[in-house]
Formats: sequence, structure tokens, C-alpha cells
Amino acid sequence: MKVLWFSNTPANSEYYLNNKTIGGGWLQSLDRAIQNEIDLHVAFYYPKASKSFKYKNTTYYPIAHKNWKFNSIKNSIFNLIENETDTELFLEIINEVKPDIIHIHGTENPFASIITKVNIPVAVSIQGNITVYRHKFFSGIEQKFSKEKPFSINLLRYVLKKTFFQSYLLMKKMEKRELNNLLNTKYILGRTDWDRRIAKTLTKNAMYFHSDEMLRDVFYEKKWNNSTIGNKLILHSTTGNNFYKGFETICQVAQILKNKNIPFSWQIAGLTKNDSIVQAVKLKLGLKKFPENELIFLGKLEEKQLVEKLCEANIFIMASHIENSPNNLCEAMILGIPCIATFSGGTSSLLIDKENGLLVQDGDPWSMAGAIMETMENYQNAISMGLIARQKALKRHDKNLIINGLISIYNSIITEKTDI
Repeated sequence: MKVLWFSNTPANSEYYLNNKTIGGGWLQSLDRAIQNEIDLHVAFYYPKASKSFKYKNTTYYPIAHKNWKFNSIKNSIFNLIENETDTELFLEIINEVKPDIIHIHGTENPFASIITKVNIPVAVSIQGNITVYRHKFFSGIEQKFSKEKPFSINLLRYVLKKTFFQSYLLMKKMEKRELNNLLNTKYILGRTDWDRRIAKTLTKNAMYFHSDEMLRDVFYEKKWNNSTIGNKLILHSTTGNNFYKGFETICQVAQILKNKNIPFSWQIAGLTKNDSIVQAVKLKLGLKKFPENELIFLGKLEEKQLVEKLCEANIFIMASHIENSPNNLCEAMILGIPCIATFSGGTSSLLIDKENGLLVQDGDPWSMAGAIMETMENYQNAISMGLIARQKALKRHDKNLIINGLISIYNSIITEKTDI
């Protein structure tokens, strides 16, 4: 079976290109695991002109414009999305590969423009959903705090640095494209109740297939074993420089814990103290209510460093206002650390309240702080729920089950398309 992926990342070829980034590793893992079972080809945007190449058992097709530097600067300054004329580049790759099936990872990208232009079956995976994410964008922080632009002594970097409000406006453009993509999509892959339900509302009766995600390799190898709380409670969150990830909730919870005289530190992986979201939350809360002393900003970590920090913590906290199946929560669950997460998007398909963790309403710092206190009071029960979460996560993210399931989906779609 010959399969062509269109991806937002270079997948496993990042190693070949010497451009390995932190994050997005689940697609790298899937690439490595499935490339021996199918004839896999992966197309992706790349900022430098490069010919197709084979690495391991996968063939890669970087998509680059001749004037990519100029276009990148222009798009950033004028808040533009990829040009629809890129469709011709996609079709050239399709004609070269001649795949049995095309799999597009993500509903918001421009790759789905090929759906109406090919007779080959095209499946689209829901990663997130721009339409819903934009709807929830200002759930935790008011719009007025989204327009602050961080100072930079480098003029070019200052010009290219987007405010959160610019990102919001860009999402509006991407939403229009995503809605059109979904109306043309016949085969949808997802993994939570949330994405199955939005697929029902945003597509024209597309066939929906359940397909779980593979995690980064190191998370299958380690197990959390921090069975006691020392003199200080250690909390951990893995998040990003994003307006709707709930960083303001983390800070509000921290302030409540301080007021309750609970000694703690809160590790924040993925952020530095200079990131835009940190500055926006400081403005929202005011310096007196921003618990800077209790927050430990770890920045972006390599996966082994991230696992080490997670294993040091007593509780993992996810405070997002909207998610599908967040990798950060899945990674914490498979390690077995006690988890508290917001009931947002698809999280309730992963974490069942009071069974393998605790769920609280997003944007409610009092409930989240109370959940943390309950976990401390009955820590052995929290550890037991963490073990249940680990067993469920090991099954949900089982590599063989995911590979066999995805190949079965491909076969079903190809057969269904042939029978029409």
C-alpha cells in the first residue's frame, strides 16, 4: 500500500535535515513505527528549497517557494495565510507519488485544497479545530490584553513578532479555510468524543474513524514513582506561549494556594518568564497577584529532560480552556503521575473524573485549587488513580494497535472508494 501524508511537520526527517525541534514528536514516532508496514511518503512545508529524499524507509517531499524568505516576512507583516496557488505544488507531488490513499494531518492547513481535484481517496485527521479554538480564544484573558507587543531591540524581530490579537485575526482567516476543507472532506480520523461530535456538525456526513495517537518513545520507557509529598508540594504543567492554554488559571490557582499557606513550587515546562503570555498575565493580574516566586519557568525541554521533571513532581496540572487530546496530558497519564485537568474539548475521553484523575471546569481556579488540596489530603488514592491512568494510557497508545488500526482504516477507505 502506497500512502502519502501531508503534514505540518517534517515528521522523522527532522533528524535527516538536522532540524530536530522540540514538540510534534508523536508524528515522528508514528512515521518510524509504520514505515516498515507501508510504502510511506511525507510532504511538508520547508523554508529552504530541497529535493525529495529517502530517509530510513520513508520518502520525503519538502515544499518550498522560490522566494520563501520574502514570502515569510510578507506573510508575517500582513498576517497572511499560505497562498492557495500552493495547490499546484501539492498536485505535482501527488502525480509523482501516485499513492493509493492520501492522509492529511490537520484540518486547518491548505493541503485539503486537493480533495476536490483528485480521484484518490483523501482522509483528514482532526488534530485541533481552529473554529472552536477561536471561539474559546478569550475565555481566560480579556481581549484588551492581547494587543501588547513585547519590546525588542532587534527591529526585524520586533516587526515579525505577532501580538496575540494578530494571531486571533489570523485564526479567523484559517477558520474560513478550515470550514471549507471540512465540507469537502469525506473521511475523518479522530480520537475523542469532542472531535467526533464536531465532525458531525462541520462535515457533510463524512465517515468517521477512531485512530489514537502514538506518543514519543521515551514516555513508554519511564514510570513515575514519587509516592510521597515532601516539605514542599511540586506541581508540574507543560504548556505553551498561547492565549487559551490557561496560564492565567495556573497563576490564579497558585495565588489561592499561597493564601492557604501551602508550601509549593510549580514547574512550568514550555515557557520562559519573558514569553508574551507571561507578560500578558502579569498585566491582567497585576504584579501583586502574580505568584512569580512560586513559578519555575523551565523553557522548552528535550523529551528526556521533560520526563525527568515530570517524575520529580507530585501532581500534573492541565489548565487549558480548549484541547482535543492534549499530548501533555497523555504523556503525564502514561507515566502514572496523578493528574488534574480541565473539562475542555476532548479531555473527558482521556481522563475520567475520580477514576483515573480529577476533572474541573476550565477557567475555575477555586475548583482547581480545591482539587489540588483534595489530592494532597488523600495522596494514596491519587496514586492509585495514576496507576489506572497509566494502564489505560498504555493500551490507548499501544504502538501495534495504532499501526494495525491505521492500516485497517486505510484499507477500509480504499475499498469504500473503489466500491462507489
